[in-house]
Amino acid sequence: MTGEHPVEARVRRQLASLGFGARPRRCLVALSGGCDSVTLLYLLRFPLAGLQLVLEAAHLDHAMRPDSAADACWVRGLCRAWGVPIHSSRLEQPPRSEQEARDARYAFLRQCAEKAGAEVILTAHHADDQAETVLFRIARGTGLRGLAGMRTRAGDLVRPLLGVWREELAAYAEERGLAWRTDVTNRSLDPARNRIRHQILPMLERSVAPGARRNLVSLAEIAAEAEAALERMAKAAEADLVTWEDGAPLLARDRLHLYDSAVTSRVLRNLLRRFGVVPGRMGTRRALQFITGAESGRVMPLSDRLQIEIEFDRARLSTTRPPGPADRGFQIDSADAAGEASIRIGGVDYRIRYGRSERGDFPEDSWTFRADVTSLAFPLRVRGWEDGDRMRTQSGRRSLKKIFLERRVPRSRRRRLPLLVDASGEVLWVAGLPPDRPGGGGVPHDPFIVRVLHA
Repeated sequence: MTGEHPVEARVRRQLASLGFGARPRRCLVALSGGCDSVTLLYLLRFPLAGLQLVLEAAHLDHAMRPDSAADACWVRGLCRAWGVPIHSSRLEQPPRSEQEARDARYAFLRQCAEKAGAEVILTAHHADDQAETVLFRIARGTGLRGLAGMRTRAGDLVRPLLGVWREELAAYAEERGLAWRTDVTNRSLDPARNRIRHQILPMLERSVAPGARRNLVSLAEIAAEAEAALERMAKAAEADLVTWEDGAPLLARDRLHLYDSAVTSRVLRNLLRRFGVVPGRMGTRRALQFITGAESGRVMPLSDRLQIEIEFDRARLSTTRPPGPADRGFQIDSADAAGEASIRIGGVDYRIRYGRSERGDFPEDSWTFRADVTSLAFPLRVRGWEDGDRMRTQSGRRSLKKIFLERRVPRSRRRRLPLLVDASGEVLWVAGLPPDRPGGGGVPHDPFIVRVLHA
């Protein structure tokens, strides 16, 4: 816009790139009372009022300084003067660390945003904050995602000042005659971030690289582009490699080699994040080596509640749940018995239907058993798999464990399949597996059926 101040123009473009201005939006502004947040509120309330932002502010008194109550009072007065509703609160106990203070602040901001019906929370982080964040993460150790620094939009957080430097904001505030509160603790060298701000970055610019701050911000932009590209590749790979079964993701082991290790590592970490597990670089590498090299049936614990199970050409991420209700089988006492019953096998609830049936009254699938009544030794029992179970097949009487292996039934599924066992303990049928009966099964003259249905 003609005659618009460069700071105003930059912030307007930043917000417009995020879709602001197209319609009215309710926004909550985090207002500490310092120069940065006061300037942000001024920009949004006055020069950029045309963006149709419905503003409310929020201020949390951390009770960490003797004069913090005066800051809160001053901020409330500012908001009255500017016609901006404000949410204000004070912590009963001062936080014990910078991280605890940050957590309390964002929890408060989100509570206020929900109360105000705000779509987003606007914070006053600027380009110097970005440079300090990137350097801090480099020093502590980080990957590509951390190197990208803070994003302009991250979920419900929007940082419209990331393209503006601290000195530009201060100069603009002075030009507009703005007043603000000064937090003397920002001059302290105790928090690590303050040492980066007051000592390390100035020393780097004096003695090593005059453009260190700008170079760090540029590095964050490059890393953000690379991060976005890697994430797109990982999402495409996940669509190809991952299927879901009973709420658990399964990785196709035989296709992992088609993708670069950086992509497969990202796919695995993205899956693990859904379970609250975020391994480091070495932990991810060990997990991938296990997935690609371990034999079927092997298990690798990842945490006290998550593990990787190898199931032939797939790897399952499964939670180790606490024991649930005990299994509950069912006994069919005689050929004249008929009806329905509820069972639980391997933690899965099923319904069964059983009894004599006319031909055609049952589907021809792997969840239905049928045999001539005269061939059955009652009572029949429906239960789960037990060690030592054997079953008669066209190849003779064989271990059920070997049958599972030959038919590539994953270990995680074996204990969840109902079995039909006769009076002698012989397994007649495994629900869910195609039949393999001596003589092909034939059509029974007087059929008795057992039908298993998912509850």
